[in-house]
Order: sequence, then structure tokens, then C-alpha cells
Amino acid sequence: MLEFIALLAVGVAAGALNAVGGGGTFVALPALVAAGLPPVTANASSTVALLPGALASAWAYRNDLVQVGTTSRTALTAVGLLGSALGAGLLLALPSESFRVAVPWLLAFATVILAFGRSISQLLSKAIGHPVNMSAKTVLIGHFVLAAYGGYFGGAVGILMLAFWSVGLGLDPAKGNPTRVAQLAAIYATAAALFLVASDVWSYPVPVLAVLLGAIGGGFAGARLVRRLPARALRGIVLTTAVTMTVLYFLRS
Repeated sequence: MLEFIALLAVGVAAGALNAVGGGGTFVALPALVAAGLPPVTANASSTVALLPGALASAWAYRNDLVQVGTTSRTALTAVGLLGSALGAGLLLALPSESFRVAVPWLLAFATVILAFGRSISQLLSKAIGHPVNMSAKTVLIGHFVLAAYGGYFGGAVGILMLAFWSVGLGLDPAKGNPTRVAQLAAIYATAAALFLVASDVWSYPVPVLAVLLGAIGGGFAGARLVRRLPARALRGIVLTTAVTMTVLYFLRS
């Protein structure tokens, strides 16, 4: 019972983090490993467990979605579903150790981009003589790669997504956060469907259920809270989350 309550609290924290700025996987995954799940199974289980929380956040944000550049949200979602399916398939078919080694560096890169993305975008604009504005094709290609990463590992995919949009489109992280949450839900949904069919997630129903239930409440409450925060405060929370998760993951590695 104590373990169930602890994992329930982990789920609340992970769901709230995903709603605010990303990083929920870095809370849920170590907790599931500590509960006795093998690392790859814990990775798949965290995706399954965090899906309902992501959907709850997406529902809370449903009226705040924005278009990413000139790319339609339908095209972005479709590409995200395909990329996530590829990534989830790779997780089930390939060893994950080498990819995990790269994760702290990906996080560090994303954190730098988040911190200085708008400045970088402005410098690039001055250098080329016009505003940086990725084409819809470039946005879709980048989103496919990020979705594949999200299906394979999931950690910080939302942070990387905001960083990509910030540099390539000058999109403010606070304004883009609701769309990030919606795309994250789509990525989780595809990967979770494959994991439920092809992995051994069903072998650990109690830990997964505890995180899942907590993530629903945390995801919805986090999204409702974020909608009341000013843009500057939200940017600060997103950046603080990114820095914290980067440091923790380097220490863990």
C-alpha cells in the first residue's frame, strides 16, 4: 500500500510536469525501475501510465492550441503518429543502452536552445537578412524525428519540441505549450498502443495503475494552473524544469 501511494504521488508530479513544460518521464521512469520493473519495460510502462494524464492536459488546453508556423495541426499530428510508431517499434526491437547515453546531451542541447532560442533566432534573422521561418516541410520532418525519439524513449520530447519551434519559428514557449501538450498526447497514444500489445507492461499492473491514476489528476490540475500563469512565469518554469532534468540525468548517468 505504501508503494502504491508513493507511485500515485509520482504520477501526480509527472502529470503536472508534462502539463507545465515537460520532464514527466524523468520522474516516472526511475520510480518504476525502483518498483522492480526492468528498464525497457519501465520505459514502455511510463509511456502507458502517462498517456491519460497527457490526454487530460490536452483536454484542459483544447481552446488554447496554436498553429505551428504554416503547418496545419492535422498534418503535424499525423506525422507525429507515424514517427511515434517507428520509435516505439525500435524500442521493442533494439537495445536501448547506446541511445540512453545520448539523452543527457540531448537534454543539455534542448535546455540551451530553450534559454537562448529567441536570441539565436534573432541573430540568424540578422545574418540572413530576413526572419527565420521554417517551411512546413521542414517542420514536419523535424517533428517526425522528435516523435520517433518520443516513441522510443519519451524523456524531454516536449522540451525538444519547444526548442525546435523556438529557434525555427520564433514561437514563444508559453504560447506553444498547449500545442506541445496535444502533440505529446498523440505521440504517447501511438506508442502506448504498441506497448500494450507487444511488451510485458501487463505483467506489472499495480505500479502502472498507480502512476496512471496520479498522472490523470496531475495532468489536468497542472494544465488548469498553467492557464492562469503569466507568460514570463511559464517560461521560467519550463526552463527551470529543463535545467533540473538535465543536471539530474547527467548525475544519474
